[in-house]
Formats: sequence, C-alpha cells, structure tokens
Amino acid sequence: MTTQTAERGIASALDRRRASVRWSIRLTTWLLLLALLVVGLGPVLWLAKSAVTPAQDTLRDPMALFPNGADLENLSTAWTRFEISRYFVNTLVLAVGSWFVQVLVAASGGYVLSVLRPAWARVVHVLVLATLFVPAVVLLVPLFLTVLDVPFVHVSLINSFWAVWLPAGASAFNLVIVTRFFDNLPREVFEAAQVDGAGPFRLAWSVVLPMSRPILGVVSVFAVIAAWKDFLWPLLVLRAPEKQPLSVRLPALETYVPVDVFLAALAISTVIPIVLFLLFQRFFLRGAGLGGAVKG
Repeated sequence: MTTQTAERGIASALDRRRASVRWSIRLTTWLLLLALLVVGLGPVLWLAKSAVTPAQDTLRDPMALFPNGADLENLSTAWTRFEISRYFVNTLVLAVGSWFVQVLVAASGGYVLSVLRPAWARVVHVLVLATLFVPAVVLLVPLFLTVLDVPFVHVSLINSFWAVWLPAGASAFNLVIVTRFFDNLPREVFEAAQVDGAGPFRLAWSVVLPMSRPILGVVSVFAVIAAWKDFLWPLLVLRAPEKQPLSVRLPALETYVPVDVFLAALAISTVIPIVLFLLFQRFFLRGAGLGGAVKG
C-alpha cells in the first residue's frame, strides 16, 4: 500500500479543481500583490512625480497627476544652484570607500577564520559574535573618541572621509555571513589547489574569491545602501558642510529651499541607491558564483 503526502493549505487539491475556487485564489493573489506594490512603490512614485511638479500644484493637490504640466527645471535647479552635485559626489565617495573597506575586511577575515582556520580562529569568531549583542548607539562615544585621537599615531580624523570609511569596516554582521558562506564551500577544491602548490594568497585570489561572488554581492548591497543613508555618524565626524553627504545636507537645506526643488533633490538622492541595488541584485542572483572555480 502506497502512501501519499497530502499538501496542506487553505484549499485542498479537490477544491482547487473547482473553477470558482481556483479563480478566487488567483484574484486574491493578484489583489495582495497590487496592495504590496502600492505600499512599496507608492511613496517612491509620488516623490518622482512631485520632483517635476510645480510647488503650487503639489501643495494644492498632492495626489493630482500634473494638473498644470511638469517642470523639469526643478531637477537642474537642485543640481546646480543648491549644489546637490557636490553633496552627491561626497555621498558617492563615502559609499565607494565604505564598500571597499567592508568587502576587504569581511573577505579577508572570513578567509582566515573559515579557510585557513588558525588555532585562535574559534576564539575570534566567538568574540565577533559577541559584538552583535552590543547596541550600536552604545559604541558611538568610544568610537568618536577614537576617531578624535587615533591611538598610537595621535591624529584626528575629524572632517576626513577616513573617519567614515574605517569604522564601516568593523562590521561583525558582514564577517559572520561571509564566514558562514566560506564554511559551506567544498573543501575538496581547497585541498586540490594546495596539492597543486597554491599558497594562501594564490588560494584566496584564484579559488576562494571566484567562488565568493554571490556573498560579496550581498555584502556590497548592504554596504552601499547603508553608507548612502547613514546620517548620524557623518553628522558627527564631518562637520565641514563641503564634505557632508546628501543625508546630512538635505535636512539643512529644507529651511530655505523651495518645496518643489527640495523634493527634486530628494528624488535625486533616492534614485541612485535604487539603481545600485538593481545592478547588484542582477550580479549576485545570477547563481554563477561556483561555476568558475569548480569547473575543470
């Protein structure tokens, strides 16, 4: 006697054969997807619309769709007159530097703890995990004092991009997820490379990194978006306005910038992380991370 595993759900397989039930499920699914689309993309689409809408139309009827036409001049005014271009470049420099430091620390640290596995690797791994239980706000004061007077070298990093880049590399979360990914890689590939004479650096560059593209893509997404939207730490360490990113300067511009130009500046600062996320998403979801290292 053969037994079959019954699928559990709101509607049984017999109910799904009925046209009324089947169409009801499809209609409910599409309505839920539409609701999620409105909730998720609604604010972004409204911001994009308001960025090219005159201020009078936005204040009179915020939900109207271009009652008196669009005004693309808002974007150019925000970009040139209010120096959004300068703050955009600052944000881009901070994001790229934070991304590089985070990927470097996470990849090298995960490689040492997971692939090389020295005697003290377990102790370091436990200490890194312990830092995840410390609230980030508790670390603000000691981190600021460290940046204000770097130990041993006794220099101040205030008003320097290094004050944002270096603390960004101390991400226990990135190190943990990269280490866990490396733990699941086939160790037979590492052993075969070592038998062929590959040293630690050659093993990391030619074998581990090609296999790690998916997780490095994930870390890249987290690093760029976190750096792009970070507000409190750049506000503390970048006191000079000419070095501040968009996240810090936009609230300061709100008091004397027209509302339509301010919304255009917000739209400019919002589009970039969305585009970066889509590009990185295509990169690390392709699923080709293991193909290059295992083949052959």
